[in-house]
Amino acid sequence: MATEQRPFHLVVFGASGFTGQFVTEEVAREQVDPERSSRLPWAVAGRSREKLQRVLEKAALKLGRPTLSSEVGIIICDIANPASLDEMAKQATVVLNCVGPYRFYGEPVIKACIENGASCIDISGEPQFLELMQLKYHEKAADKGVYIIGSSGFDSIPADLGVIYTRNKMNGTLTAVESFLTIHSGPEGLSIHDGTWKSAIYGFGDQSNLRKLRNASNLKPVPLIGPKLKRRWPISYCRELKGYSIPFMGSDVSVVKRTQRYLYENLEESPVQYAAYVTVGGITSVIKLMFAGLFFLFFVRFGIGRQLLIKFPWFFSFGYFSKQGPTQKQIDAASFTLTFFGQGYSQGLGTDKNKPNIKICTQVKGPEAGYVASPIAMVQAAMTLLNDASDLPKAGGVFTPGAAFSKTKLIDRLNKHGIEFSVISSSEV
Repeated sequence: MATEQRPFHLVVFGASGFTGQFVTEEVAREQVDPERSSRLPWAVAGRSREKLQRVLEKAALKLGRPTLSSEVGIIICDIANPASLDEMAKQATVVLNCVGPYRFYGEPVIKACIENGASCIDISGEPQFLELMQLKYHEKAADKGVYIIGSSGFDSIPADLGVIYTRNKMNGTLTAVESFLTIHSGPEGLSIHDGTWKSAIYGFGDQSNLRKLRNASNLKPVPLIGPKLKRRWPISYCRELKGYSIPFMGSDVSVVKRTQRYLYENLEESPVQYAAYVTVGGITSVIKLMFAGLFFLFFVRFGIGRQLLIKFPWFFSFGYFSKQGPTQKQIDAASFTLTFFGQGYSQGLGTDKNKPNIKICTQVKGPEAGYVASPIAMVQAAMTLLNDASDLPKAGGVFTPGAAFSKTKLIDRLNKHGIEFSVISSSEV
């Protein structure tokens, strides 16, 4: 990708937002990484110079880098002003877009990036937005040779690359994977900023349009290898993890399916079936979550219900989501484990009539998911775009992380930055 003519390798758009400030900090860390062999000129972008300046000052204080503010460019631009987005995109090799909900604010940034030859990465967990952008802009991005890569945060790099890692570590053909997410919190519990809550409300409130979009895209089904992966009950017990689980409601399943389709259609790789769950602990947690879920699903169907959910996130989510987001203490004490249980066939064994005869268990572990792991994943995805160009899909386009990065060193980069991929067990059954 062309970096010579552009003043900034990376531009963090929405740097003064709740998540943007953590992404800004992470780029500042990357800038002084001892393994870096070259300069990393970068900038922050947003509507208010004062707020952007404050974010840089806060990062400088936290990282003990008093000169940080003077090392980083500032670009003033506004999502409502397309000309200002064009100006930002012209100055960037890669734009890190932190402005959500993406269904409202994501498309103008993608459009500006494609028209002005910049690549773009976001951390959207919104399947409707992600799938629509691929449908609308894949060919335009390919024509320009730029890469638009959504869901490059906690949704859905650990899941998407976790499935690819599991496949690469299996001595044979991986046919199906179930993943179980466990969130660990410290003594002060968990809290998530209500931006994520809003994205979920709008997504669930508009599911009929997602179904229409999928029907309109008219894609041929990907072949089923091995027995069909059975869906678990909405509440099921996971014997291996000794706890109850519910389906994971983020974008992981949508993203992994799109990746598997791409790998099958473009690289002739055997597609993997996938299901995602989140562990919820014991029976008390199950009951609490059932009530929260029923409330949510009832209210999200009506305009006034959605307004109430948005206005009182803390009340309706039983304290999990808040307008303030987590405290630094809560962030420091939290972590996640994503466990993958895969099955498949040893080399040479036919997949048509035989039962799967190999099992594998892998894990992706990392720090707090939303505001530590997401920025790490996003920034390392951007560094991969800048440095591993020869291993990316040949033409540009709109890709999932797995489709863009399956042949790159992104997993190695993540391992070095605290998001660790490992094999727990592997056996012939």
